[in-house]
Amino acid sequence: MANYLTIANQSEAAFREKMSRFISFAIPVTTAAEAKEYVALYTNEYHDARHVCWAYMLGSDRKEFLSSDNGEPSGTAGKPILGQINSFGLTNVLIIVVRYFGGIKLGTSGLIAAYREAARLAIEAAEIIEGRDMTTLSLTFPYLAMNDVMKLVKAQNPANGRECVKIISQDFDNTCSMTLSLPLDLLPELSGRLEAISGTSVIAPEDSEN
Repeated sequence: MANYLTIANQSEAAFREKMSRFISFAIPVTTAAEAKEYVALYTNEYHDARHVCWAYMLGSDRKEFLSSDNGEPSGTAGKPILGQINSFGLTNVLIIVVRYFGGIKLGTSGLIAAYREAARLAIEAAEIIEGRDMTTLSLTFPYLAMNDVMKLVKAQNPANGRECVKIISQDFDNTCSMTLSLPLDLLPELSGRLEAISGTSVIAPEDSEN
């Protein structure tokens, strides 16, 4: 089982440093393609800003990461942002910091401190949660077993409303089918309990998604 820290929601923060305005965003992401889509979106939305800098960290092993200074002096923006992601021990997160230049140069140390602060504020505005590696599970069952299957699936989700096991697809007929998304560590127990329901057949997942 590979658990890790990530954020549950997108957040926003802002502050000023010597007339420059910094707006920062923490965004949960799971792939590099998704992160780059957000970067393109925010770059377009804040096209009038002087800089849109960013960094992301991906995977439960925290081995995939990238950052950009977007025109700021090398190492003064992307690295401090990435440094805050590391300081909080997060992954599957993208931090974007937008800077509107106020006419006063901050210098190398000032830029590093400002981007570090902007990233910190965005992270602290988000809800930090424990993430889990996910996988999928497919099953078939007779229509008469539907209530038992649905009851078992719903019982996996906590009372706080945050879904742990999600139904990705379902088809109800004389023979019903369903595909679930669930934490990898729940797979053995849930598979066994589903197979204990009369007529239910579980198809083992071929791979998992992080």
